[in-house]
Formats: sequence, C-alpha cells, structure tokens
Amino acid sequence: MEVEVTNISNHGLWVLTQNKELFLSYEHFPWFKNKTIDSITKVKSLGQGHLYWEDLDVDLSLEMIEHPERFPLHAKVA
Repeated sequence: MEVEVTNISNHGLWVLTQNKELFLSYEHFPWFKNKTIDSITKVKSLGQGHLYWEDLDVDLSLEMIEHPERFPLHAKVA
C-alpha cells in the first residue's frame, strides 16, 4: 500500500493512501504537533491498513484515523 503525507498545516496533516486523503488533526493525533517535517513525512505502510512513523514511534490503523472518536487517547503526551 502506497502512503504519502501530502500537506502539513497548523491544524494537522493529510495522508494519501488507498486513493483516499485522510486528515489527522493535532487535537486527535497530538504526537505530530511540533515535530519536524522530516519526521512527519517518513511514513510507511505496515500492510493491513496500518501506517507507521518510525521516527515518532507512532503506529495507527486507517480505522483510527477515519474514526478517532472511537479510540480515545490513553497515553499522556509530553
């Protein structure tokens, strides 16, 4: 599965995968806020609908990205 970060803004980032562009807001995905462009754009597919940002140690399923309300944060972000 191909994956690419297509845009980064003050509110979040957009990821293109499986012919869909998905928005990850910093509100729901705070691990990306204030990180470098280089670390955010280094994303790879782990297959079966999972994306991984190695530099940030973030592993997200497409379901988590599409429905963040179903997956409340359990870890405190420093």
